[in-house]
Amino acid sequence: MKKYDPWPSGKLPLWKQRPELALVMQQYGITEPREVIDLFERQIAEYCDALYAVAVDSCTNAIFLSLKYNDTISGCMGIKQVLFQAISLPKHTYISVPQTVINTHCQLSLSFRDEKWLNSYELIYKIKNKHYKKIFDCAQNFNRNSYIKNSFCCLSFQIKKTIPIGKGGMILTDNLEAAKWFRKARYEGRDVTKPYDKDQIDFIGWNMYMTPEDAARGVVLLEDHIANKRKQKVIGWENYTDLSKQKVFKRDIA
Repeated sequence: MKKYDPWPSGKLPLWKQRPELALVMQQYGITEPREVIDLFERQIAEYCDALYAVAVDSCTNAIFLSLKYNDTISGCMGIKQVLFQAISLPKHTYISVPQTVINTHCQLSLSFRDEKWLNSYELIYKIKNKHYKKIFDCAQNFNRNSYIKNSFCCLSFQIKKTIPIGKGGMILTDNLEAAKWFRKARYEGRDVTKPYDKDQIDFIGWNMYMTPEDAARGVVLLEDHIANKRKQKVIGWENYTDLSKQKVFKRDIA
């Protein structure tokens, strides 16, 4: 029986591959496309001074998985959540953030606060749990040594951001167990180090992984960013609409 290969792209003829993937694999002597994701994660972790980085397909889903992890370690999955008293967000932010909070079904109440943030803002959760870690939306804050200790920092590689892959994100953490959970959760709960038919899934995950092709583009763009000392464009709260006036959130958080 032919061995199942979930990542055949690196074995395609070069003319069928996205050029960044072939370039990075050749430059770093990589033969397995999945290892390009590992490479990009290590580079981002080093740049931001984090112990671990986990690549996902968007900053929105980085926030989603961070919320879900906090929900999981609290011992209260889904709508049975009892430890989270409130989730507070700045009222001037991107619309996917409160939508993600609602989609996780882990909130008892969602509120908007008036905060004139500049490069980053904190998503505040009032909980009673010794394992609690803060979540930071760092979509507009990608800088060297920017990781905030003892937290989950969620990065964005959307087309307007400093590393404009097109769509992509990353979770920075100093927690090894969380990093392991994120890597499985992003890929349907699977352990990609094990053959598909030998892997025993122990929890339900999501389809939120970053592709080797996108990771390769990230490697190329990060190297260019560092080599040319490109500056980040500062975007703050004033660039976002007031979400507290949106009827959809008034209805859903009532």
